[in-house]
Amino acid sequence: MKARVHVMLKDGVLDPQGEAVRHALGSLGFAGVEAVRQGKVIELDLAATDRAAAEAEVRAMCEKLLANTVIEKYTIELA
Repeated sequence: MKARVHVMLKDGVLDPQGEAVRHALGSLGFAGVEAVRQGKVIELDLAATDRAAAEAEVRAMCEKLLANTVIEKYTIELA
């Protein structure tokens, strides 16, 4: 089973990388970009075959390592 985890900063948390990208896009002539939030995508190949068990395992991974839950939020997709 494959899992994809999307990790983004929570709303209200300053995103200096996103702001740098927004500024760079403006410098390149893309003036219509008002805000940018940057995150990360983590893809996992899992041995699990049970969907509920796989989701629980990935959620534990996020809570312990993959996301800083104080300032980041995450979503999980399983396929």
